[in-house]
Amino acid sequence: MGWTNGIDAITLFVDDLDTSKAFYGSVFDLPVMFEDGASAVFDFESSLVDLLKRSEAPELIDPAPVAPGEAGSHVVFTLAVEDVDGMCADLRARGVELLNGPIDRPWGVRTASIRDPDGTSGRLRTRSRRTEKSSMVAGGSTQRFPRRASTP
Repeated sequence: MGWTNGIDAITLFVDDLDTSKAFYGSVFDLPVMFEDGASAVFDFESSLVDLLKRSEAPELIDPAPVAPGEAGSHVVFTLAVEDVDGMCADLRARGVELLNGPIDRPWGVRTASIRDPDGTSGRLRTRSRRTEKSSMVAGGSTQRFPRRASTP
């Protein structure tokens, strides 16, 4: 058990998805890897950056509050692990409070959420990003990688 996979994805809560999507696309010269009405995902090779409308954020970090744009947590970092339940047990033993989980998500991953001392939310999840990317690129899945499958 360990953190050998690094940070897999970062979800940024944004107030204006179109403006943020244009910024990331032009500044980093990256195409949108996936998008729906609530989000846009960019592939930075070593990690994914998911721009998520702030109004959609409560579903991801409940019961932690979502900060307004000018204050508080604006990010959920995601760490890929082989065993979410085992890692949660290890974190609890070290005094880390879980916000939620472990939870089997409808998009095919098992997750748990934590919060650091400054209020930044983090998420542990199973399933490799490369597997998910391959599925999306090949058209095999229309489900969004880190959140839910029901967004129109």
